[in-house]
Amino acid sequence: MSTVRDDRPTPAVAGVAGRRRWLFPSALLHEIDPDAGRSGRPRRTARDWIVDFTCFVLAAAIGLAAADTLNGDPHTSHSLAVLDQVVGALACAAVWLRRRWPFGLAVAMIPVGLLSNTAGGAAMIALFTLAVHRPFRYVAWIGGVQLALVPLFYWMRPDPDLPYAGAVAFAELLSVTVIGWGMFVRSKRQLMLSLRDRARRAETEARLRAEQAQRLAREAIAREMHDVLAHRLTLLSVHAGALEFRPDAPREEIARAAGVIRESAHEALQDLREIIGVLRAGEPDETGRPQPTLAALDTLVAESREAGMKVTLDSRVTDPATVPASVGRTAYRIAQEALTNARKHAPGTEVTVTVSGAPGEGLTVTVRNPPPEGEVPPVPGSGQGLIGLTERATLAGGRLEHGADASGGFRVRAWLPWG
Repeated sequence: MSTVRDDRPTPAVAGVAGRRRWLFPSALLHEIDPDAGRSGRPRRTARDWIVDFTCFVLAAAIGLAAADTLNGDPHTSHSLAVLDQVVGALACAAVWLRRRWPFGLAVAMIPVGLLSNTAGGAAMIALFTLAVHRPFRYVAWIGGVQLALVPLFYWMRPDPDLPYAGAVAFAELLSVTVIGWGMFVRSKRQLMLSLRDRARRAETEARLRAEQAQRLAREAIAREMHDVLAHRLTLLSVHAGALEFRPDAPREEIARAAGVIRESAHEALQDLREIIGVLRAGEPDETGRPQPTLAALDTLVAESREAGMKVTLDSRVTDPATVPASVGRTAYRIAQEALTNARKHAPGTEVTVTVSGAPGEGLTVTVRNPPPEGEVPPVPGSGQGLIGLTERATLAGGRLEHGADASGGFRVRAWLPWG
């Protein structure tokens, strides 16, 4: 079976695309919503604007605090302090580009953070953004370089309020915390995406199972219609053909043939009404008329004889009523289809139906007819009924064989389990 891809939004996606859409990050919506994935780069949601503005304010606040320490640092000249603050302001402004170029911004912040003290907040936000939006290998390289440069930064720009070891330890701990927080946010988003994919696959599989069940039900109904209606319609064809080629037949024979045609048409309509009732009710075993069993085989043979066939029934089952209903129904359908085929492909021959078996041995149904006399025109669609019979016997746990025998006739033999 081929894999079917479903781009329709799942209920979870439909909820995301509703009133609470502004609560989710645009990158997550871009992955969840199939329509958003076709519209190019995701646009910021209201949540994104709030988060970006908060990050910008946080980076600016950290930069202002660092600038205040620069003004009182005797080791930093006025021109260097001004340059530091200008670079820090540009770094804070670059925070607004963190969603479009997270990796490029994190790489640019390595030399900027090393030269500018006021760009420390922007460097931390760039590192956090990289951990959220990129795989771990990018975070490992950039984070490892920044952690390695922390001791060099505080050796070049010592903190006036903290000792060297304390400042290095605090900066290292802060960087590791920011990286861990970003990776935690990314893992939550990946979990949501995996749950979305799992729900989508489950819905697709459920729909495929429903379609397969419908297809199997349609095939079963088609087989039932073929088995039931083909027998009735061949009777109609035989008697209608007799009336067509024997218009001068005695009145009693014409009346009898018309009665058989009327009765067969009535039975065909009843069978068709029963199958349609099964389609509407969905309960094939509890609606309509009772299903045929092995005990109804005598009636089937009698109907075939009334249609002009020569049929011999050899039933070696002592009590047909003891045969399980499913096994008896399958045996009946096999005999019915075999008689229909003999009527179409070997008209005028004598057909022998043999039924034998016992509990524990199984039930054997054999239908044989000799080769027809003369040339018989081919019938369109031949062979489909035998395929259906083979499948029916297999589903019942048995087997079916069919083909020409040594004398040139045709034989259908089926064995069904009888526990």
